[in-house]
Amino acid sequence: MHKRQIKEKIHWMGAVDWDSRLFDSLIPLPDGTTYNAYLVEGSEKTALLDAVDPPMADELMAQLDEVPKIDRLISHHAEQDHSGTIPRVLDRFPEAKVVTTPKAKGMLIDLLKIPEDKFVTVTDGETLSLGDKTLKFIHTPWVHWPETMVTYLEEDRILFSCDFYGSHIASTDLFVTDQGRVHEAAKRYFAEIMMPFRNVIKKNVEKLKGYDIQMLAPSHGQIYDRPAWIMDAYREWILGAPKNTVVLPYVTMHGSTKIMVDHMVASLVKKGVRVELFNLTVTDIGKLAMALVDAGTIVIGTPTVLAGPHPLAAYAAFLANALRPKAQFLSIVGSYGWGGKTVETLAGMIPNLKVEVLDPVLCKGLPSENDFKALDRLADAIAEKHAAHGFG
Repeated sequence: MHKRQIKEKIHWMGAVDWDSRLFDSLIPLPDGTTYNAYLVEGSEKTALLDAVDPPMADELMAQLDEVPKIDRLISHHAEQDHSGTIPRVLDRFPEAKVVTTPKAKGMLIDLLKIPEDKFVTVTDGETLSLGDKTLKFIHTPWVHWPETMVTYLEEDRILFSCDFYGSHIASTDLFVTDQGRVHEAAKRYFAEIMMPFRNVIKKNVEKLKGYDIQMLAPSHGQIYDRPAWIMDAYREWILGAPKNTVVLPYVTMHGSTKIMVDHMVASLVKKGVRVELFNLTVTDIGKLAMALVDAGTIVIGTPTVLAGPHPLAAYAAFLANALRPKAQFLSIVGSYGWGGKTVETLAGMIPNLKVEVLDPVLCKGLPSENDFKALDRLADAIAEKHAAHGFG
C-alpha cells in the first residue's frame, strides 16, 4: 500500500494486515487489522506519528523511501504494534528524535533498547512547532497502558489517538464508510482492551471535551472524518448504566447444565429480560467481551469437574474479572454428580467485580421440578433487581 493523503501535507502510512486472526496471542481478529502511522510535513520540520508492528516493517520502510527527512518520531504508546519498528526508522533517519512521555521513554528503552540520547520527553499539554503546523501532546494514561498519550494537530483539528477509539478492521477504506461495521469492531476493541480501565479513561474522555476535533485518526482501523458518533459511543460504554441484559456463558458435558440453561433463558425472556447466550466450547471470546460491556447481570453455567467448575467456565469467570464490566449482579447455575466446590471456586475468582451474588442453583444429576422452580426464582430476582435499578 502506498502512502495516502488525508489533508494537504498529512498522509496515512502503515500497513493493512488482512491475514492475522489473533492479536497478542490472545485477542481474536475476525476482520484482520491495520497498523496506522501518520506523516505530518510542516514548513520547517517533518514528524512521523507512530510506526507499525515489526512483521509489517518492510511496508512502512518502502513508503518512507519517498520521504527526504524525519525530524521527530512521535511515540504515543510503547507497545510493539505501534513502536516496534522505531529502531529501523531511526536507522534510516539517524537525525530524528523520539518524542514521547517520560514514562514511555523508560519503557521504550527496556523493550526496544533505543539509546537514551534519542529521546525528547514532553509534558502534558506541551506543543511542538513544525513551522506552519503545531502538535499538542495530551497525556492519556491507561489508554490502555500507563504511558500513553495522543496528539492534536491544532491547525487541522485532527486528533491522532493511537489505541483510543481504535478498531481492528483490515480494509482499503481510508475513512469510515460503514458506520455499523466499525461501531461493532470498535465496541469489541473497547471491550477487550479498554474496559478494564474505564474509570481512568473516563477522565481522558473529559479531558478531550475542550478540543475541536474534526477528524480522529487512530492507530488501528479507519479514520473518522465525522468523529462525534464514536466519541458519543465511548461515553455511553464508559458512563452509561447497565442494560436489562443477562450475559450467560455456559458449558455442558452430559446435558444437565444445558437443560438448566435453556430453562433459565426461557424464564428470563418471559419476564422481559434480554439474554446473550454463549456456548463456551464454540464462543468467540471477543463477542463475549462485547456483551459484557452492557450487561446488568452475569450468570455462569457449568457442570462440576473434579470438584470444581469446568475449566471453560473458570476461564469465563477469569475473563470477566480481568475486564471489570459494570454488571451489578452475578449468579451460577449448573450440575454435579456427587459434590464439589464450584460456587466457592468461581466466587473466589472474581474479586475485581463489584457485584451482588444472587443465590446460585446447582442440581444433582438431571434437574428436578424443584430445581426448575429455583431457576424461576433466580430469574424473578434478576428481573426485579434490573427493574429496581432502572436498567433499560
